[in-house]
Amino acid sequence: MIDLSTTYLGLSLKNPVVVSSNPLCREVDMIRRMEDVGASAVVLHSLFEEQLDAESHHLDHQLSFGTESYAEAIDYFPEPEEYQLGPEEYLDHIEKVKKAVDIPVIGSLNGVTSGGWIDYAKWIESAGADALELNIYFVATDPDLSSDAVDSLYVDLVEDVRKEVSIPLAVKLSPYFSSPAHVCRQLAEAGADGLVLFNRFYQPDFDLEQLTVVPHLTLSSPYELLLRLHWTALLYGNVSSDLAITGGVHHGTDVIKCMMAGAKVSMIASALMKHGFDQIRTILEETKAWMKHREYESIEEMQGSMSHGNVAEPAAFERANYIKVLSSYLKMN
Repeated sequence: MIDLSTTYLGLSLKNPVVVSSNPLCREVDMIRRMEDVGASAVVLHSLFEEQLDAESHHLDHQLSFGTESYAEAIDYFPEPEEYQLGPEEYLDHIEKVKKAVDIPVIGSLNGVTSGGWIDYAKWIESAGADALELNIYFVATDPDLSSDAVDSLYVDLVEDVRKEVSIPLAVKLSPYFSSPAHVCRQLAEAGADGLVLFNRFYQPDFDLEQLTVVPHLTLSSPYELLLRLHWTALLYGNVSSDLAITGGVHHGTDVIKCMMAGAKVSMIASALMKHGFDQIRTILEETKAWMKHREYESIEEMQGSMSHGNVAEPAAFERANYIKVLSSYLKMN
């Protein structure tokens, strides 16, 4: 009997496939369907810092470096009704989801400043969330803002939230750091029980007819998994936090790769939007079939088996592999 169980943030999960934060999580019935097809946990859509600012839609000064140069920039923030679920409704949503499903429910806060909105971390805990994911979505655009200052912003925010809640805390972060391994270790020491690699920063596009900058959403592709595998394999064994991979997980083989890199769970969203909820069942069946063929008995058996510290050639994750790739390309041509 193949054992797909794993643990994440101290939570016992029946398998490593977790639904990441996405708009589908706004509906209780949708989450029920996710559970029915095999999802082991769900991260709810995010409650945004901007939703909790009763004064305006502007981000705090720390977030708005360089982005509010023109008054029109405020138009990029949605009107309150566009958020669909306000702060109070979000807390009610957590309670309803907890009553409707048996799998762990993880709340999500999206912000970047230390302010009154962090009180909602406590209220999310009180509403019954099994854990909290802090989705730090910060784009450093000010040339006077140093990398050390950016790192400190993340670490300080995690420390502040950690003081407010006792439930497990995960941090979803981007790969855009001067030293990702160093900041990940700092976040772990600041109280992050889990690190989610990586956030996808949505890039705006240009409308050449209207001459405006417009939002542009692109769902993830399996190719994006490579960056996440690389850093998970490097971090495994070097940070105390659990590691989760999100972005690029579409198939059972993707889950296997995540586990071998050292992740505790693989998070999916784009795969659901592209293929429907049954893709979760398909992914789990593919995972079990691969494990059976390779004679693996459990997920735990393979976790971290291909991390930086466990492979025969650690240089494959480092600069030497870059030289090898270039050399192989020249031979092919």
